[in-house]
Amino acid sequence: MRSAVLAVGLWLLTGIEPGAARVLEVGPGRAFAQPSDAAAAAADGDIIRIAAGTYRNCAVWRSNRIVIEGENAATTIVTERSCQGKGIFIITGNDVTVRNLTLSGARVPDANGAGIRAEGAGLTVENLRFLGNENGILTGQERTAWLVVRDSEFIGNGSCERDCAHGIYAGNIGLLRVERSRFIGTRQGHHIKSRAWRTEILGNEIDDGPDGTASYLIDIPNGGAVVIRGNRMRKGPHSQNRSTAITIGAEGVNRPTPEILIEGNSFILEGGYATTFVTNRTGTAARLIRNRIPASVRPLNGDGRVTARP
Repeated sequence: MRSAVLAVGLWLLTGIEPGAARVLEVGPGRAFAQPSDAAAAAADGDIIRIAAGTYRNCAVWRSNRIVIEGENAATTIVTERSCQGKGIFIITGNDVTVRNLTLSGARVPDANGAGIRAEGAGLTVENLRFLGNENGILTGQERTAWLVVRDSEFIGNGSCERDCAHGIYAGNIGLLRVERSRFIGTRQGHHIKSRAWRTEILGNEIDDGPDGTASYLIDIPNGGAVVIRGNRMRKGPHSQNRSTAITIGAEGVNRPTPEILIEGNSFILEGGYATTFVTNRTGTAARLIRNRIPASVRPLNGDGRVTARP
């Protein structure tokens, strides 16, 4: 009875219902000056709200079910030093959402720095911009983990200074889903590289642009279930690997590959060289359905069938 009375008293005094999510405010004149200060104080279920501005900071987020949000995408975190030698935001908590931020300039000594290093068992990214990082997002290797990216931009990321870094690099996770996002001007690495057991690339723009030097637009090196649908793709004049736009199974297939569906995409080739739209090395028949590609481009190299060019 006494604890119930105390809880009601707390609610009356603070306006915070017991057990409700706290809101941790970050910015000039707020409770926490830097994102890293809020990360150190955050508990499971908290909301971290970052005021508009530029923060020269990095942070390690260990709590579960938190939401990290900027006031708008102009809320920018620029790294002048990395956390744990890994990047700008290191997320080890589970079921975390990050939205409305720009993460820029991740560089680390091993040339594998990330705007976000996702090491927990579930991350949702919404309306983020990744500018000029080595990796935009780099995940861990947990089979039960997942990464969902929506309505985000990846501009000028990538590096092959040592091992290659990419726009998104998903490790041995259960699911990678990328929706309605833009990948522009990736450097040397791939726009999207996924070792996930299931990869879904849906309704995105993936474009080398006039100056991008990316290798493949999409690389799925170990197989797994694959759905690539409704994307607009362009391979540019300075691509560092001109052989194909999408490659599946190039590093050896070591997981079940029940389906490969490439449907309703458009592809443009610039640069006057020969290329293939999809190269499939898995042994699972790829289904290419109603994709719009130039007549000069080979639709498929490997097992599968091509249906109904529009």
